[in-house]
Amino acid sequence: MPRTRSQNGFTLVEAALVTTLTAIAASLAAPGLQGALTLRRLDGAATELAANLQLARSEAVARNRAVRLSWHAAQRCYVVHTGAVDQCVCSDDGSASCSGDALLLKSVAWEAAGGLALQSNTTSMLFDPLHGTASPTATWHVSAADGRAVHHVVNVMGRVRSCSPLAAVPGLRAC
Repeated sequence: MPRTRSQNGFTLVEAALVTTLTAIAASLAAPGLQGALTLRRLDGAATELAANLQLARSEAVARNRAVRLSWHAAQRCYVVHTGAVDQCVCSDDGSASCSGDALLLKSVAWEAAGGLALQSNTTSMLFDPLHGTASPTATWHVSAADGRAVHHVVNVMGRVRSCSPLAAVPGLRAC
């Protein structure tokens, strides 16, 4: 009686079938993963901006000195600083510097690669050292290319209220 040899491994048809099914599953999951990544970037950038608005307010009270948050749209950078509006500027590389008696507390380069945009109805907000009030009041918009956005509304008392148009960002109320 001849002995039969057992076959180890996969046939070419089986390997091609597994590869095809894996490619189909990956292509179905990719848009969902991209959306989740965009949402995380949006949430992270919006949270950082809200924290820096609060930082400017608390530093004004703690230092007993007026503190500003200034947005430099052309250089895609914002700066938390003391002094006049024009005393602190951003370079094209996103770094910041101050002149005169102004003190640079923090600068944030806004990365274009993340697909996020930052807009505001003001270029600079001043936080009063006595009460922490803000002048002028402002709304800061952090938005993603897919239309989701987070709005930070800073009232005259210097408080930040965050919301999302049409509640597109989980965890935030609708604006």
